[in-house]
Amino acid sequence: MAAHRHRPLALAAAVAVALGAGAFAVTSASAAEAPLKDYELTWGIKQSYRSYVTGMAAGTFTPSGGATQADGNGAFTFSDGSGTYDSGTHAVRLGFAGSLKIASKLHGFELTLSDVRFDSGAAKITADVTSGGTTQDDVPLAEVTVTRTMTDMETRLTKEAATVLGSAGYEGAAGDPLSVTQKPAATQTPTATPTATATDSASPEPTSSTSTSASASPTSSASSSSSASPSASASASESASPSASASGTGAPARGEIADGTLGWGVKQSFRTYVVDGAAQGKITASGGATQAAGNGAFTFTDATGTYDTGADTLSASFKGAVNFKGHEANGSYGLDLTLSDLGAELDGGSGELTADVDSLGETSDDVVLADLSTGTAGLTAKDDVITLDGVTAKLTKAGAEAFGGFYAEGAELDPVGLSVALSDDAELPDGDGSDSGSDSGSGSGSDGSGSSSGTTGGAGTTGSTTGGVSGALASTGSQMPAGALGAAAAVTVAAGVGVVVAMRRRQNA
Repeated sequence: MAAHRHRPLALAAAVAVALGAGAFAVTSASAAEAPLKDYELTWGIKQSYRSYVTGMAAGTFTPSGGATQADGNGAFTFSDGSGTYDSGTHAVRLGFAGSLKIASKLHGFELTLSDVRFDSGAAKITADVTSGGTTQDDVPLAEVTVTRTMTDMETRLTKEAATVLGSAGYEGAAGDPLSVTQKPAATQTPTATPTATATDSASPEPTSSTSTSASASPTSSASSSSSASPSASASASESASPSASASGTGAPARGEIADGTLGWGVKQSFRTYVVDGAAQGKITASGGATQAAGNGAFTFTDATGTYDTGADTLSASFKGAVNFKGHEANGSYGLDLTLSDLGAELDGGSGELTADVDSLGETSDDVVLADLSTGTAGLTAKDDVITLDGVTAKLTKAGAEAFGGFYAEGAELDPVGLSVALSDDAELPDGDGSDSGSDSGSGSGSDGSGSSSGTTGGAGTTGSTTGGVSGALASTGSQMPAGALGAAAAVTVAAGVGVVVAMRRRQNA
């Protein structure tokens, strides 16, 4: 283990010898801390908590001082992040501006989070918490599974967070994904190579190159989609405007559905809990259903049913099943839940999502899992296909019971997308038609391809994944956050040759 721990330094020394004394001076400088600035942190705490505050508690979130909240009661973004990258320990430490006031007169609470901090070495998010006129500094709110890209990182709420949020049930629960990204400089033009040179700069800055290769030019924007606008990306799934296609069709105004697909992720936090959380289990799609890569959303196929565009009604059922298993002990599972025979009923813009539910061997047919809202009353078709995206799904009382009380009635589930063909020769759109979403809306865990990833389990999937680290780094568990690689490159690149150092990833228990 000791040899592995010192390998990056040995590699740096080897390169220094090869390049001479000048290179050795630059490599030695890499052991110093490099300043970081202009970072943003986007985290929704936990979607079900946000729903509780603005719903049952009739409360409010009030960001200020540079903090913002995404539309649709979305995730929070804290700005003006600054700190350091320590190339000796490979730790990124950042503090962010802005505060968030959370208050409910109905339930009698008011608290403020400020001085939010992220430490990749400690793998934690902390904040100062003010409540009842008293401030506690650096309260650990969540443990973070740090990744190389520092985007969509999994979080788990701490005991302290449970106390702050007012519910012991939050201890150990999966929080919303966390992203830490650098704002691109307005005057910089992305290039294929870093701007760093072999000078002995005391204040190296991360570049904003879009290259993500593990070569001499790693940069801070390895995930360009999330670094460009975290606030916008965080609200995408929740602010999407569901709509049906609007042009005419050659099919009759009412009749039998010829084919169709339904895309739904159930709930992103639940998928994470089963596979990577406390359940340490697996998810299996079967019978015509598939799961997108990266523990993503599900697609159910071969729709049958009826439609009436004149009355704006639709009744469809879909083939396929998905099974969630977890909490294994001596070959038995404490969690064994199967959803099958999914159905969607719509009438004038609202409706229900149903499924047959088998939990630990007990089956209930046609359980109404969620209330649906399309946001538009009309059902129209284009090229003999009715398509609805971003349909809001909220958990019913029966649905809450189906999940064993894991989520409360009214909790927002992943949005639903469906496409149904009205004639045999109509072509369904590629993909599942769903906005697979996430609790915070900041990432779905899906690659959007609609392809099956097979069975997921343990620490990840048996199929391909779409983020984080691949290849040798993934197999060793060693990673360097890409957000700090620009700073590292600035102090380790000499004569066109870079030393890529890896951060030893925090291991989950």
